[in-house]
Amino acid sequence: MRWDHRVGRRLKLRDLHILLAVTQAGSMAKAAKELAISQPAISRAIADMEHTLGVSLFDRSPRGIEPTEYGHALIKRGVAIFDELQQGVRDIQFLSDHTSGELRIGCTSGLSEGIVLAAINRLSRKYPRIVFHVVPSGHPVIYDALRERRIELGISRKPEPALEEDMELETLFEDSLAVVAGAQNPWARRRKINLIELVNEPWAWPAPGTGLDTLVVEAFRAIGHQPPRATVYADAINMRIRLAATGNFLAVVPASMMKFSAPHESIKMLALDLPTTRREIGIITIKNRRASPVAKLFIECAREVAKSSPRRSI
Repeated sequence: MRWDHRVGRRLKLRDLHILLAVTQAGSMAKAAKELAISQPAISRAIADMEHTLGVSLFDRSPRGIEPTEYGHALIKRGVAIFDELQQGVRDIQFLSDHTSGELRIGCTSGLSEGIVLAAINRLSRKYPRIVFHVVPSGHPVIYDALRERRIELGISRKPEPALEEDMELETLFEDSLAVVAGAQNPWARRRKINLIELVNEPWAWPAPGTGLDTLVVEAFRAIGHQPPRATVYADAINMRIRLAATGNFLAVVPASMMKFSAPHESIKMLALDLPTTRREIGIITIKNRRASPVAKLFIECAREVAKSSPRRSI
């Protein structure tokens, strides 16, 4: 009998469940109590797995047990197996009732308030029982979250220099940074502005060293000028918007946030182009991993939003 057939017949879901329970509990006695089975049954299941695989899955010591490198390898795949089973159950629930389901999306705060917000708003009107989990994520956090199935898809700018090998990206649109000011700020009434005119204004943009901060710095250097120091460095996009709304600050936000979401009556996007900040925005998924029905709905909706939303200044 082939080795993989032998493992397939002797390694059961129950065994993997016990393996995960022992790992989480840190001891066979605690796992037995949590699973409401005897400790000898736990020990026998672990021993049978080790015999089948021909390796030791745990290191035993007076302080408890820890997975070996072989144990960690099986645990990693075991978690994926149970996640896939849970997703299968959710898929069945959605197929039997198209008005329900759950989706976990990873994205930055700027994109969450732009295209992600617009797509969720559209879908929620049609499918009010779908639950969306929007998880703050950027590179490389999105990659790990996708691999570990903490999210099903990510919305992000195209990474540089390249996308990681096990990932794929479908480009939705091209985004850039925008400069916003309070509706009563004199700059908001100007029809054309050069970036160099704004050097001495009080600015609010993301923390030094972040991706958006780097883009702002590059935009100033592209016009032959050293970037000014921002008055306020804040990653929280709502804080930057509120500062701009006071009329005392200029703030940097993704242009898509202004174009795809509901109007921000307290702020205006300045008539200023920052071409060096343009980047492709798309949907990142794991290669060869089947999308759930809810994810497919969201992807299709995001495509429609990207195509149909007006290119307007607020």
